[in-house]
Amino acid sequence: GGQPRNVQPFSDEDASIETMSHCSGFSDPASFTEDGPEVDEEATQEDLEYKLKGFIDLTLDKSAKTRQAALESLKSAFSSKILYEFIMERRMTLTDSIERCIKKGKSDEQCAAAGLACLLCVQMGSGIESEEVFKTLGPVLKKIVCDGTASIQARQACATCLGISCFIVTDDITELYSTMECLENIFTKAYQRDRDTNGVSSTHNTVLHVSALLAWTLLLTICPMNEVKKKIEMHLHKLPSLLSCDDLNMRIAAGETLALLFELARETDTDFFYEDMDILTEKLRALATDGNKHRAKVDKRKQRSVFRDVLRAVEERDFPTEMVKFGPERMYIDCWVKKQTYETFKEILGSGMQYHLQSNDFLRNVFELGPPVMLDAATLKTMKISRFERHLYNSAAFKARTKARSKCRDKRADVGEFF
Repeated sequence: GGQPRNVQPFSDEDASIETMSHCSGFSDPASFTEDGPEVDEEATQEDLEYKLKGFIDLTLDKSAKTRQAALESLKSAFSSKILYEFIMERRMTLTDSIERCIKKGKSDEQCAAAGLACLLCVQMGSGIESEEVFKTLGPVLKKIVCDGTASIQARQACATCLGISCFIVTDDITELYSTMECLENIFTKAYQRDRDTNGVSSTHNTVLHVSALLAWTLLLTICPMNEVKKKIEMHLHKLPSLLSCDDLNMRIAAGETLALLFELARETDTDFFYEDMDILTEKLRALATDGNKHRAKVDKRKQRSVFRDVLRAVEERDFPTEMVKFGPERMYIDCWVKKQTYETFKEILGSGMQYHLQSNDFLRNVFELGPPVMLDAATLKTMKISRFERHLYNSAAFKARTKARSKCRDKRADVGEFF
C-alpha cells in the first residue's frame, strides 16, 4: 500500500452547516446562535460538497487507513445532514467504492463500508435508484454474511446492512423472502447449539446471531400476513430457548422478538392461543426479576427493565407508550413494531436520528409523520430559549432532583433499621 494521506475527518463544525440539498427552506434550530452573523448558505454548501468529493476520491486510495478514514467521514456527513441531490449525482461512484471496500478490505474497512451503504439507502429512500444500488450490493453483503472465513464483525455489519437496505429498498417479494432466508440460516444456528443442556452457551458467533435476528425481525414487520403466520409457526416455539443464553444482548433480542411475534400473531387472530404460555411467562418473569449475583448490576438493571415490558406484552397485551421529541414535533411509539423500527434506525443514525426524523422524507413516511414541517428563521428564534432561562431551568431541575433523591435515601435508611 501507499503512504496514508492526512485525511481531515468530517467534523462537528461541518455538521453545523446548513446543507439541505432538496429542502433548503428548512432550518435546524441548533444552527442558530442568539446573535450570530448571517451565513452564506450557498458558499458553505459548496465548501461541504468539495470536502465530500475529496472523501469519495480517498475511498479508492492505496492505503487502507486512508480509505477507512474517508468512509468514516462520509458516514458522519450522511448521518448528520440530508444530501439527497449530491448523493443522487454520485450514487454509482459511491456504490462502486462501497462494493470494492467490502470485497477487498479487511474487517474494520468492511464494517465502515457496510455502515455507509446503510446510510446511502437511508438518504436515497425507496425508488428505482435505490433498487439499482441494492442489486449491486445485496449479493456482496449476502456473500460476506454467509462466509465462515470472514471476520465476525464484518459479517455482523453486513447482516445489519442487508436487513436495513432490504427494508428500505425492495418492492420485490421474492427478494424480501430470499434475504430473510439468508438471515434465518444464520440466527437459527443458535437454536441448535447445546440442545442437550439446560441453557444455551455464548460463543464468539453470538454477536452475529443477534444482528441477524434483529435484521430478520425488522423485515418480518413488512411481510404479508400469510407469511407472518408461517414464520410465527416456525419460530415461536424455538425462540424461548435463546432466553437462556449467557449473552445479555441475545436474551434481550430474543425477548423483544417474542413480544413482537405475539403482537403480530394477535393482529392476525384476536383469539391467538400459545400452548406453552405458562412456561414462557415463568421464564420471562424470572428474567424480569433476575437477582443473579454473577451478573453485573448494569446488565441486571437493563435486563429487568426490558423483560418487564416483554412480560406485559405477552401476558397482558400491553405496551408502555414512549414519546420522542424532535424540534417542534412529537412522535408516540405505541407498539413493538414501531419500537423495533425506531431502535434500528436510531442505531445507525446515532445523534442524527432527530434531524432525519424532521427532514428525511423516507423516515417520515415510515413513521407516518407527513411532509417535513417548514419553519423560517424568525419562528425558530422565537422557539429558542435564552441562555439565562436555560440556566434557571437547569438549576431548578437540579434542586428538585436532589430533594427527591434525599427523600429516597431517608426511606432506605428507615427501612434498614428494622433488620
